[in-house]
Amino acid sequence: MSRRSVALRVRINRYSQIVKLKYDIKREYFTVAIPVIAAIILVIAAALTGHVFTIQEESGAGAGAGSGKDDARLAAYQALVEEVGEDEGGGSTDAQEKTPGTKPKDDLDRIIVFAVLIAIIPYSIDTYRQKRLLKRREVAYSEFLFKLSELMRGGIDPIRGVIDLSTTDLGAITNNVRGAASAMVLGHSFSDAMNDMAEALGSNLITRYTALVVQAAYTGGAVADLILRTSEDMRAVIGIEREKEGNLKQYVVIFYLAQGIIVMLAYILSTSLLPLIQGMGMELLFGNSGVGEIDFERGFFHMIMLNALFGGIIIGQITEGEMKHGLKHSAILIIACYIVYTTLILPSPGAAEMRIELVSGGGQEGFGGLPLSDQLVFNVTDPGGNPAPDVYVSISISPEGSVNPRIVKTGPDGLVKVTAIPGIDEGVYVGR
Repeated sequence: MSRRSVALRVRINRYSQIVKLKYDIKREYFTVAIPVIAAIILVIAAALTGHVFTIQEESGAGAGAGSGKDDARLAAYQALVEEVGEDEGGGSTDAQEKTPGTKPKDDLDRIIVFAVLIAIIPYSIDTYRQKRLLKRREVAYSEFLFKLSELMRGGIDPIRGVIDLSTTDLGAITNNVRGAASAMVLGHSFSDAMNDMAEALGSNLITRYTALVVQAAYTGGAVADLILRTSEDMRAVIGIEREKEGNLKQYVVIFYLAQGIIVMLAYILSTSLLPLIQGMGMELLFGNSGVGEIDFERGFFHMIMLNALFGGIIIGQITEGEMKHGLKHSAILIIACYIVYTTLILPSPGAAEMRIELVSGGGQEGFGGLPLSDQLVFNVTDPGGNPAPDVYVSISISPEGSVNPRIVKTGPDGLVKVTAIPGIDEGVYVGR
């Protein structure tokens, strides 16, 4: 069984090498081109199947008119109330029945986040693995030079030393040394075989020290001592690189903490500060400029995702000298921030399927800027009509009003209670 597996592995490697040499297939085809094409197809398919960016339904009348007044908006809400029907006794009034049959799914920004992850994760994993392999090769090559110098001290020439070492385990460069030894057996020169091996290993550090070894072998003199010093110098350089990377890891921690602080600030602004100044506060601060209708939560989401993407790239440039090594940090930051932000702040994608009905508190009269005497009680149910417990609901009243709390969690019976504060304008206020 083991012989069959070995033969099968050899055959697979042989055919893969033939295909690679014949068609010049590069790793980037699988780690960059295919994921990017898949990400683009995902976004296009989502757009064609009705997925769009967030739609500001409540801003339709005001934004379309440009300089529309509050009277027009109040009239629209009054017409809506007349269609639904007033219930002076505080009976059941459905504030969500106005939604027509089908509507576009406003989650295209989330799909774009998934597409970005699909595009960058394969390449980031590949670059991470290649860098780790490169480090192992450099360490193994320094050990190879040390063993070669020991053999040469015993009177063995460099070519014979490489051939003898090819029969031993040299770690990450075992196959490369065996290839160089085979080339020397077939008549290739020591310099050509060593330079070809260095080029195959793909390390600038190995290439530089290979040039020194080749030059020392053809110069003559104490070649073994020169190769030994080369090995020791290479070990020292590798140690310095490790120390430098260790010192730069603190910047990685700083960037991660900074991203966490940004998410925390967005959470505090979305759940505490913005609800306090919503409604009448927005009108006093910004007038009728439409600032109160901006979806700040969604804007914070876009800002955090972009900051995670480019922040990870900056981490790679600072700590490892190349931006491509920062894509793994970008993927980690995007995934972590997406989970935290969508869990704590953004509504879930299935929120549109929930039904919210006003149970009591409708038809009240009050003074602008003062809380209503009775709380508004809403019943949240799933598409099957069952109570939806432990669901976070964002409630607001229009025009230019506020509720406390703005984001509330349903109880076991699917009910939520909030205190409504109408704005300073007279008219009919509608909760949504």
